[in-house]
Amino acid sequence: MSIDTLGLREQKKRETRQAISDHATQLFLVRGFDRTTIADIAAAARVAKMTVTNYFPRKEDLALDHHEAFVAGLAEAVAGRAPGESALDAVRRAYLGALERRDPVIGFTGRDFARMIADSPTLVARLRDLHDQREEALAAQLATEPPAMATPATTPTTATLATPATLATSAAAAAAAAAAAAAAMDDRGRRLAARVAAAQLAAADRLLFRELQSRTLAGDDDDTIAAALAETAQHVFTLLEPAIGEYARR
Repeated sequence: MSIDTLGLREQKKRETRQAISDHATQLFLVRGFDRTTIADIAAAARVAKMTVTNYFPRKEDLALDHHEAFVAGLAEAVAGRAPGESALDAVRRAYLGALERRDPVIGFTGRDFARMIADSPTLVARLRDLHDQREEALAAQLATEPPAMATPATTPTTATLATPATLATSAAAAAAAAAAAAAAMDDRGRRLAARVAAAQLAAADRLLFRELQSRTLAGDDDDTIAAALAETAQHVFTLLEPAIGEYARR
């Protein structure tokens, strides 16, 4: 089979998948997710029911068709971080970039779609499961990273009395101690540390997602939401700095 033929076949598959997804979304918005059947979708897309399930094994994935990108999002942000960036830096940068793009993966879906999800217990449960998978994928990625830990902060009293030389010495000693502690952890300890960091980052991400959905359902437009969440996200991620600001710095 020629390369051209393979290319055409793949293009046809992508077009069929997109057509099924588009028809499903239209039906979900009109009838509601729980009242729409796979047979309804197959009839609208003019394909067999088996074709629908071959492309979308779960009905929920017809509504949440960005689920693969969603699950991988945080892990990919950390894996692709720039030199000098920590895991927190990378997640913050990725989130703010998604806000600027009005990315549907982080929740820019429009009011009707957000209401369709909120009104379906099945989709709410599936979305909760996808958030859990997103956190698990991030933890797995962090477990492969050098677990550089944050250095202890200097207290205000010490900072007031210390000279630049003693501060430098103290910081170096603290950094060395943190590095030694990280190196001393066994594989199980490193995996646990990765899960702790992932849980904090994913919790912030989950709360920001819910806030975006809440504002969407309240009728705010995308530009208003993006402006408000840019400020909120900066504050939320700053709150994590003392705990994991240096974690997995590249």
